[in-house]
Amino acid sequence: MIFHQYYLDCLSQASYLVGDESTGRAVVVDPRRDVAGYVEDAAEVGLRIELIIETHFHADFLSGHLELSSATGATIAYGEAAETEFPSRKLADGEQISLGDVTLVIRATPGHTPESISIVVYEHADDEIPYGVLTGDTLFIGDVGRPDLLSAVGVTADELARELYDSVHTKLLSLPDATRVFPAHGAGSACGKQLSTETVSTVGEQRATNYALAPMTADEFVNIVAEGLNAAPAYFAYDASLNRKRHRLLDESHPPARLELDEVLVLQDQGATVLDTRDAIDFAAGHVRGSVNIAIDGRYAEWTGSLLDPDGGIVLVGHPGTELEAKNRLGRIGFDRVLGYLADPERALAGRPEVVARASRLTVDDLAERIQSGDVVLIDVRSPGEVRLGTIPGSLAIPLGQLSAELDALDALDRERPTVVYCASGYRSSIAASLLRAAGFEDVSDLLGGYPAWSSRAGSRGRTSVIVDDERSV
Repeated sequence: MIFHQYYLDCLSQASYLVGDESTGRAVVVDPRRDVAGYVEDAAEVGLRIELIIETHFHADFLSGHLELSSATGATIAYGEAAETEFPSRKLADGEQISLGDVTLVIRATPGHTPESISIVVYEHADDEIPYGVLTGDTLFIGDVGRPDLLSAVGVTADELARELYDSVHTKLLSLPDATRVFPAHGAGSACGKQLSTETVSTVGEQRATNYALAPMTADEFVNIVAEGLNAAPAYFAYDASLNRKRHRLLDESHPPARLELDEVLVLQDQGATVLDTRDAIDFAAGHVRGSVNIAIDGRYAEWTGSLLDPDGGIVLVGHPGTELEAKNRLGRIGFDRVLGYLADPERALAGRPEVVARASRLTVDDLAERIQSGDVVLIDVRSPGEVRLGTIPGSLAIPLGQLSAELDALDALDRERPTVVYCASGYRSSIAASLLRAAGFEDVSDLLGGYPAWSSRAGSRGRTSVIVDDERSV
């Protein structure tokens, strides 16, 4: 058996290539949208990708089933409850897929979504203990999939949570303890609330350590898995819908169009978002006025999907050589309207100071002086769980993912009054500050070092606080 896990750190997403060396037959499970790696790896070891299995309709990324099928001719397959606008095979509960000696057995495991399946992998057809189980978003390392993502389409979280209880406690915990567990996501994913940084475990380890697998009633399970969930990123519904449909294929090999500064400014005037992917330090030093800063070295695609319109045009600004990666990472969440990129931004901006803006960044001592003067609005863009464990007094708490939606409510604020935004390190606050400036706030700064820096300053003066860092910036 050839078994390979592909882990995409920027989306905390795992996909899998499973093949039989004796026959050369292979399947790919939950592929990302840039699929060249699967095709190249399979060819290198003499495998033919014949089947693409999706464990469910993903919400956090646009899957690569159409791209991979186009590249290989492989059939696309889902659980029986799935309905697609493109040809797909239905996989029944208990169905066996033979690749040769390597055998896959489908288990219907609804709960995260109605069509969710898990795939039990046997290295040899007559093995008593499976090699592993690919659990999709049903079972994670340390958690289970959230059951609340389909409330908007008439499926209640309570109904799905009860199905999830049966799926994990009956369907998956019936597997031998030595069975390896291979989930579709790890720490940082918004598909669960306390996923581990580990990307593989065993059924036995999860039985002993996963809070959601402890002995409990269905009612207790429903309450515990629904508790403490953050709001899902705004693009989740968009991707979940798009994954059911035909859509244009990603061209992962060609960068977007090269643009000069005047062309960028015309597109910006026409409504396109200028998305600056440099880090907060470089962005602060000088950027196209009105641009939004979401650094590529963090959870770039996820925050872009949470804050920008998928139907809006995007012009990229970044360090030379990053434009293809920046475009493809947006393509992974279905944001395909990348109109181009600014060629050599440092040179372009140096020659046009009238279109350049700089960003203010404050130290904690600077902020303390402003607070003492009384002329400052504080906005905390961390998650509710972080805020509960400590915040700067007088702050307005707006999680970053909700900031775009809350801009109308912020109209009640004086846009000329000094505003300071903070998070846990500076990644999210730079994003938020750039959004506020683009929305017309005239005096916006972000706090260097975020709340931990403020808390340390307060602690050195005799006060203590509990701090959590949920920055998710790597």
